[in-house]
Amino acid sequence: MATIQREPVRAPELNGSAWLNTDHPLTLAELKGKLVLLDFWTYCCINCMHILPDLKYLEEKYADQPFVVIGVHSAKFENEKDADNIRNAILRYGITHPVVVDVNHRLWNAYAVRGWPTVVLVDPAGYVLGAVSGEGQREKLDIVIGAALDAYKEAGLLDETPLPAHLESDTLVDTPLSYPGKVLADPGSERLFISDSGHHRIVIATPDGKLLETIGTGTAGTDDGSFEEATFRNPQGLALDSEHHWLYVADTDNHLLRRLDLQARTVSTVAGTGEKGIGPDLTAPAREQPLNSPWDLCFVGGLLYIAMAGCHMLWLYDPARDELRHVAGTGREARIDGLALGSAFAQPSGLTTDGHALYVADSEISSIRKVTLGENVQVTTVAGGDLFQFGDVDGLGDLARFQHPLGVAWHGGAVYVADTYNHKIRKLDPETRRASKFLGDGKPGNEDGEQPRFYEPGGLSFADERLFIADTNNHAIRIVDLASKTVSTLTIGELCPPGFCLPGPAFEGNREAQE
Repeated sequence: MATIQREPVRAPELNGSAWLNTDHPLTLAELKGKLVLLDFWTYCCINCMHILPDLKYLEEKYADQPFVVIGVHSAKFENEKDADNIRNAILRYGITHPVVVDVNHRLWNAYAVRGWPTVVLVDPAGYVLGAVSGEGQREKLDIVIGAALDAYKEAGLLDETPLPAHLESDTLVDTPLSYPGKVLADPGSERLFISDSGHHRIVIATPDGKLLETIGTGTAGTDDGSFEEATFRNPQGLALDSEHHWLYVADTDNHLLRRLDLQARTVSTVAGTGEKGIGPDLTAPAREQPLNSPWDLCFVGGLLYIAMAGCHMLWLYDPARDELRHVAGTGREARIDGLALGSAFAQPSGLTTDGHALYVADSEISSIRKVTLGENVQVTTVAGGDLFQFGDVDGLGDLARFQHPLGVAWHGGAVYVADTYNHKIRKLDPETRRASKFLGDGKPGNEDGEQPRFYEPGGLSFADERLFIADTNNHAIRIVDLASKTVSTLTIGELCPPGFCLPGPAFEGNREAQE
């Protein structure tokens, strides 16, 4: 039988507009003798986030061998082309390998990449070994990498000289809040609940900045138990069941739903297995069903709705039945309106309600969707575009443009939108479908007052005619006085980064003892 002979393909040079997590641009000549895995990613993409633990596993397993992971950041959104914004994503996701900024998809095209994420293996001589797309490839990659390293070592082609490390985190100054993703204001109890996502914990404070609780050790994990013992991993969405004094937390990177008993001061896992799943057919026991990057929560009529960003669906958790139900979305990443089970979303990341319907920040299609509650659930698009239709345009319905919105909040007959990659807060009238600017000029910044600037805001919540904003990349909670439309930054007294200090009287006692 005849065989087809293929010429080896030389890997294109890694030319980019900037390099991060390294003090100099890396070349194929410098990488000679190393097995190189190129990860083509963009920081908005949930599938790209999902393979980061796989890359970390491979980096740690082959840490003593000449194996190198290099991220190639090929942006989808305009905002993602900026090196400073990519740097923040690297810090937020805990990426420790070098990353090259692939301006205008030059490397993407040179390597014939067609989708995010795609990984490409380059051999020690600088030739392409192969490529694979999509998540869930850890086992396949592990086998190939292990076999390749053994073969190249036997052939004497490996160079075990380590590359110098120069991480972006080396110059990071920790802040009391780190990349807070969501905020929930409860006017009845005068409390703010904050997902201190970068610190893997929940912070409770008063709206004027008095610290009430920090929940979680600050170390990533899945531990239940007391407020002091529990651990989370990149928690995001929050929802309050005031009747039972329960705070629900979307424990995003753990693929779990956690419940905080605010009276007993305990944390328990109520849904998920810790593994990443696809979705229930209709219903499933809550602790037996894997979740998939739950990103936001909304508590309505005794039911907890979940924006399941990782599988492009809406689910709900029924506490009375202790079960999960599929609400809407087929799992296909798309914009499809209509009956719930035939509809499609694209990384839904924000939820709010007017009591009759849910409003969804559908981030990857840069749209705001509406989902009716009750029987015969219907999905419609209120405003925005589609997978590759985004921008910063005020207007009606399909003519309006957002850029990867992550948060929504209902107030006074309108939906307020954290238009994340436009660094703005927008206002949307669901009746007329008109989207308009509310605050921000579209440029990232950290200015208070009447002409404020934000930096990738991710979460919104209203209480007592004030809008609270999780201003993610500014590591801050911002407060908008609705009457004057002026913005201030919340200072939470005695709040410290985990392990940095022990707030309150106990800290004072420790300091006196040391003195």
